[in-house]
Amino acid sequence: MKIQDLIATVLKNAEPVGTYNLPDLLREVGKKYATGIATADEGEQQFYLAFIDGEAEGAIYIDEKGTLYGDKAVMMMTDREKYSFYTVAADVVDAVTMGCRIFEKSHLIKNVPSALPEVGVKSGGVGVLTISVRKNGEPQNGVRVSVRKEGKIVGSDISTADGTVSFRLMVGDYECIVQDRNQKISSKRIKFNQPGSQITIEV
Repeated sequence: MKIQDLIATVLKNAEPVGTYNLPDLLREVGKKYATGIATADEGEQQFYLAFIDGEAEGAIYIDEKGTLYGDKAVMMMTDREKYSFYTVAADVVDAVTMGCRIFEKSHLIKNVPSALPEVGVKSGGVGVLTISVRKNGEPQNGVRVSVRKEGKIVGSDISTADGTVSFRLMVGDYECIVQDRNQKISSKRIKFNQPGSQITIEV
């Protein structure tokens, strides 16, 4: 039985205890040290997070191209999905987690503006970085772009029709990670020295 089939069976007649976006989900479940499974259905995309004692331990992402597990699934998550959280027995969550374990918990840190100090660009060095993703000069729509600093994901989003994503960041050096529609991952070191600047990345 596939993991997602097991989850569907377990949650078939269950009632969610709440609905949250990703930051609120992590905060509320962590605060209550809850054990259970959160699900989000965004049309052709399905997201699952498994929690044990308030910690996200497993993740699954499904779309028309297939299924991703663990850290790769987390890379596809944004702050826009609405998750329903269900309390589930620990032994069931353990069984689910075995096949989709998250090893890099820092991937769950998302591009939440409130996490950055609300100060001016001059005094705080905060600005908007726009990343333009191109392939053979053509804009790439619908690819996952993440920005990492010192091993932690500080921003993650999906490129728009013009191939761009924007993040509100502190000025500094970052690693940009791009995951295309074929799940191929590439990374590049970038310098964000001028707030309001745009960087083009070829994949």
